Amino acid sequence: MRLHGSALRLTVYVGESDVWRHKPLYHEIVHRAHRAGLAGASVMRGIEGFGASSRIHTTRILSLSEDLPLAIVIVDAPDKVRSFLPQLDELVTEGLVILDEVEVIRYAGRSSGDAFTEPADGTDADGPYGTGAGGRDS
Repeated sequence: MRLHGSALRLTVYVGESDVWRHKPLYHEIVHRAHRAGLAGASVMRGIEGFGASSRIHTTRILSLSEDLPLAIVIVDAPDKVRSFLPQLDELVTEGLVILDEVEVIRYAGRSSGDAFTEPADGTDADGPYGTGAGGRDS
């Protein structure tokens, strides 16, 4: 896939404990983006933050928050990103969804022999929730 020049960055902010049909919401968003043929998706875990509820979530030991902020970031051609938005309407009931115009300078992947791929049966090789390591040994 070639991606260069003008693009849209879709960022979805949700809580780590948000779920969709008993699975982590971020997992469902990433897998739907993959099935939709988008260029890529990354999930970043925040160490502290607050949103519309105004409740601060933090990794500090005294707080022991189990609902840390997550950002799911997807970058692709504007038409592909916009066509994915209706799926987010279904999935994201709490959180924030934003779009930014960006310029892609470089988009390159690994050779196919190094890439992590999911098994053909749709199961996650890292277990039901993945390890966040993309299937690679840490």
